[in-house]
Amino acid sequence: MDRTDLRAALSAVGVPDGYYVIEGVHQPTPTPPDFLYLRRGDDGRWETGVYERGLHHPVTRHRTEHEACVHLLRLLK
Repeated sequence: MDRTDLRAALSAVGVPDGYYVIEGVHQPTPTPPDFLYLRRGDDGRWETGVYERGLHHPVTRHRTEHEACVHLLRLLK
């Protein structure tokens, strides 16, 4: 699974767009005040986390995009 597949899976199960951001694939407009996210971290690893109060809070770092996508999908289903 990659980020595009994740976006399709989340849409298919009806997760509202404002609940998450996927770097390079899904950025809801307007940007919600808080959401779950998937992005590449500063260290090159993939991270899933929570954005709230203007700050990214990584929850888990993953070696692969696939692992990060599976984790975010589980969090949002």
